[in-house]
Amino acid sequence: MQSPEASTATNPTQIHLALAAFADEVVGTLARLFAYVGALVLFAILGLAALGQLPNLRDDDPALKPGWAVADRSPPAFALSRLDSSEKTASYTILRHPEGGRRDVMRWAGEADKAMAELEIYREGGEFDVTRPAAADLAVRMGLGTATPLEQAGLIDTKFGPVALFQPTGTAEGARACLGYLKRSEEPALQISGFSCQGDSPPARRAAIACTLNRLTLLTSGNEPRLAELFAHAELKRRPCTLPGTSDWLLGAANAQLRGAL
Repeated sequence: MQSPEASTATNPTQIHLALAAFADEVVGTLARLFAYVGALVLFAILGLAALGQLPNLRDDDPALKPGWAVADRSPPAFALSRLDSSEKTASYTILRHPEGGRRDVMRWAGEADKAMAELEIYREGGEFDVTRPAAADLAVRMGLGTATPLEQAGLIDTKFGPVALFQPTGTAEGARACLGYLKRSEEPALQISGFSCQGDSPPARRAAIACTLNRLTLLTSGNEPRLAELFAHAELKRRPCTLPGTSDWLLGAANAQLRGAL
């Protein structure tokens, strides 16, 4: 028969052994769990890397969406009817957006290749922001600062109907400043805009812009029958360009080297 002293000595030893075994089992279980989770994370990283979808952990900025790009292979869709055979061709650039938008841009340059006039036909796609003012970027295109405000400078009558004119806010009466212009169409979704920096007087500049728009013609409408219908109706209202007594850059013989049309 075991003495009380021996029994008392044995119980603590057994308890210590049981606790040690339990601790070893817990540590082993945690180690296996960490190893399992680590293996899963490693496989996930390798899978993402293989698919080329591993995010850049050093850059929290969202990925940039593709924007406007030059479409070199797209044929011109618009032109300016020639007044005479001496007119030179303007630069013609076509920009496309992945969401369907297209911009046909004609530009005329003066000395030091400085842009003296521009005509842009913008066919809107899914990228068009209806909350953005229509003339928001016109000041930049006119060579002015982004913070330069524009004010309306009246209307001109063209074959497309009334067209709004814009000038830098505070322009003195009769000052030789560039004039911007803008015409929007809801159906089809189309925006015609641009600017002109040439002309001896405000009336001459307004007449030059009107003449440019009256000479604008459609070469191809693609799959847009409403666009063809718009230009067909506009041709019925077309007026001749007659600017007697002016030396406008499009019509005047003194500045023939700057005149341009496709």
